[in-house]
Amino acid sequence: MARKKKPEEHENLERWLVSYADFITLMFAFFVVMYSLSSLNEGKYRILSESLIVAFQNPSALIKQKPEVAAGQKVIMQPQTAIIRKPMADSRTRQQEQKMKSLAKDVMKVLDPLVKEGQVKITQSERGVAIEINASVLFSSGDAKLTSESIKVLTAVGQVLTQVDNPIQIEGYTDDVPIKSPVFPSNWELSAARASSVVRLFEENGVDPERMVAVGYGENHPVDSNDTAEGRSRNRRVTVMILNEEQERIGAGNAAGAATAASQEPRPLAPPTSTAPPTAPPATPPTAPPAGR
Repeated sequence: MARKKKPEEHENLERWLVSYADFITLMFAFFVVMYSLSSLNEGKYRILSESLIVAFQNPSALIKQKPEVAAGQKVIMQPQTAIIRKPMADSRTRQQEQKMKSLAKDVMKVLDPLVKEGQVKITQSERGVAIEINASVLFSSGDAKLTSESIKVLTAVGQVLTQVDNPIQIEGYTDDVPIKSPVFPSNWELSAARASSVVRLFEENGVDPERMVAVGYGENHPVDSNDTAEGRSRNRRVTVMILNEEQERIGAGNAAGAATAASQEPRPLAPPTSTAPPTAPPATPPTAPPAGR
């Protein structure tokens, strides 16, 4: 009987595909990992960074909190961070409010005579303390040069401002009556020049110039109607805005909601019971010049 031949084994020429597929899989996994590492979530990274800072600055705050986490449950760090930061933020806010109230009282004492005459209005809001001074107290009609009496008034205010480090914005306003002169072609130049005169006086009295900015609004943003002489007189004013540091830091670009808008309205301050200023005697109210620009 003839022996049956053993079938020949054909050589597999495609074995390289197995190694190639493994190599491609490993390369794919490698690039996926690299991509995930390069795409950081800035929000989560910031939360983690702030949590670590709080942990190192105040370890006891983390020791007191021992939340129970079930097996397999994800730990969310953001609520813990908010719980730790909220008392600190509230404390800063309260300190800033007390600071602004004290500052408003000091300014009120200095300007008490003018406040009683209605030439100066002091209000406090979440943005800061606003000192609204009628232009007739500071300047002659159509001029941006401070009068001698107004220099005494603003010098006393400047001495109060040297005691704080808040940013200060001096705003100049006019009425809607056009002005055309070689010096002031329009109300823009006049309002800006008046604000700059106040800034320059404050700087001469020791207020850091880096804290101040002069803004001219011209006839824009009136506080009264320009249809009457009394309204135009009130619209001619200079406002010294002492900004709240806390609000400037966290509130830039954030619009207030309609529900909280009423609570953020400026609150007129009551006249102080004492007229003795902290650093300078009350300024004698200057005689207002005739009605005009």
